[in-house]
Amino acid sequence: MSLLQINHVEKHFGDLEVLKDISLEVEEGQVLAIIGPSGSGKSTLLRCATMLEQADGGEIIYDGLPNAVTATRAQKKEIHKYFGLVFQNFNLFPHRSVLQNVMDAPMRVQKLEKEQAKAAAMELLKKMGLEEKADSYPQQLSGGQQQRVSIARALALQPRILFFDEPTSALDPELTGEILKVIKDLAAEHMTMVIVTHEMNFAKNVADHIIFMDKGVIAVEGTPEQVFDSDNARMREFLGKLEA
Repeated sequence: MSLLQINHVEKHFGDLEVLKDISLEVEEGQVLAIIGPSGSGKSTLLRCATMLEQADGGEIIYDGLPNAVTATRAQKKEIHKYFGLVFQNFNLFPHRSVLQNVMDAPMRVQKLEKEQAKAAAMELLKKMGLEEKADSYPQQLSGGQQQRVSIARALALQPRILFFDEPTSALDPELTGEILKVIKDLAAEHMTMVIVTHEMNFAKNVADHIIFMDKGVIAVEGTPEQVFDSDNARMREFLGKLEA
């Protein structure tokens, strides 16, 4: 079953056409990785899908909800409840503890009572291996720990789809492994995820479907094997530069 359908989406910044007639589907339980060179449109696609940017045309439909491109403000508020978003630079509240960072959204958005939100947050921190860090503050954590708090915070609203925008770009290789394990564990639980990444091994190891974007279009898509073994000239050039 498709949880997300993107149909003929376009996005312009002035005269620059960043997304050109993009269409894709994300199935329930699927892990989709979006790869490609800088400027290919992959982060813009994610930002349009999560309504951080307004697409200029097409459809973005979450499981039968109204088209996010043309939705009213009230409809967008409902659509926002459908997904969670993890940023590359963590975006944690520095003046709040780890526990407070995770409790905040359920209390504000879902109107959970404090004790209920606290219990749920502690379960998520335990899942992330961070229960002993509940009273710590973000600046007291490693980058990998901060990113795991970000994932716990995104999961706190029980989203149907979780989006990641370059989740390992701010981390060294050892800490990247921490986040890969978390995402693999979520995939084993059939969490639907869309991951924009520049880490090819990360994409190979975690995704079951990959799209390669170039100059605002989807140039190649398929399983990791199909994409990385593709004879598409632009894909081969891209991989060759990474290996050089």
